[in-house]
Amino acid sequence: MTNNTLTSPNGFLAAGLHCGIKSSGNFDIGLIVCPAGAKAAAMFTTNKITSAAVTICKKHAASDKIYAVVVNSGNANACTGTQGIRDAITMCRQVACRIEVQPHQVLVASTGIIGHKLPIKTVLAGINAAAKKLSATPQAGMNFSRAIMTTDTRPKTAIRQITLGNKKITIAGTTKGAGMIGPNMATTLCFVTTDAAISRPLLVRAWQNAIGLSLNRLTVDGHQSTNDTAIILSSGLAGNKSITKQNIDYKNFSAALLELCSDLAQQMALDAEGSRRMFTVVVEGAATRDDAAAAARAVADYDLVKCAVHGGDPNWGRIICAVGSCGVKLNPDKLSCKIGDIVVFKNGRPIQFDARRAGKIISSKHHIITVGLGCGKYCDFCHGCELGKDYVTINADYHT
Repeated sequence: MTNNTLTSPNGFLAAGLHCGIKSSGNFDIGLIVCPAGAKAAAMFTTNKITSAAVTICKKHAASDKIYAVVVNSGNANACTGTQGIRDAITMCRQVACRIEVQPHQVLVASTGIIGHKLPIKTVLAGINAAAKKLSATPQAGMNFSRAIMTTDTRPKTAIRQITLGNKKITIAGTTKGAGMIGPNMATTLCFVTTDAAISRPLLVRAWQNAIGLSLNRLTVDGHQSTNDTAIILSSGLAGNKSITKQNIDYKNFSAALLELCSDLAQQMALDAEGSRRMFTVVVEGAATRDDAAAAARAVADYDLVKCAVHGGDPNWGRIICAVGSCGVKLNPDKLSCKIGDIVVFKNGRPIQFDARRAGKIISSKHHIITVGLGCGKYCDFCHGCELGKDYVTINADYHT
């Protein structure tokens, strides 16, 4: 069986199971362990309201070595006061006790419903059970991916392999998330493992770049969670010469990491609470980089555009409206728009186009919308997805 999970890189074990947080019986506790210890880089939500797990994980992520990550789903442990903080610390202590390391060498993440206290006794029993099931098998890695899911309909995993020198390097990742994605610096829960030997400063740099150009360019509904956490662990066991400079090895590693994270981001968009279609908005000709980014996200966030994608409707007017209302500099007489390869708006005016073919492009699994602002040289992009009835249904029923 091919291993496309977090346990594929050398040095990682995983487990996932149901401990009792979710009444559905679905998996709800996951564990990643690197027995030899790993370098870590992490990014978190910038929401001013953060979960207890984020608060504790931020502190622990500064440790020189990380040996484990423990994750629960079904309960966000957010807005739970000092008890929530104590519970997050207790989770780390329990894992540390089981694998004989220090609590600050364990990272923690939670996802689920906000405002409910963790059933900590249930969680601790789950940690004990997961510790007994730790394995480097593909099934163990997949069980972890299942354990972090909430409204996801399927696990999301990706893997990339490159050669540095004469050593094979493996990078593997998993993520969860659908709604409440409009992140800044991270998105939902994302975990990546690699056996590449790399200095921690360069691991942090590569991670920030990868998240910034992938998961941080995805918006589902423009809303940011209290729990967003993205973590990469490097065991260094591939045997490559350690990457300590921004040389060709660093560039190749960084490119592979970005490719993997982009894969995960697209999987999220295509499983976003009823979504089966995604689109990428590319903005060109902006006066500044900030304008390009703002315009791309404005279109990707625009509910009327997202509904048009759901309906397979090439309604370019909604795209132009989104750009015009987001406050960026533009030249109305040079403004343009393409759906796929079809020009639908040029030099500030609509033009004749094949609406049927444009509708087919909109109805495809993934299409590109290109907008030209006509007043500069800068460009940027943002991923979005359709908005349909299932999104409302899932979020209306989520609490129960």
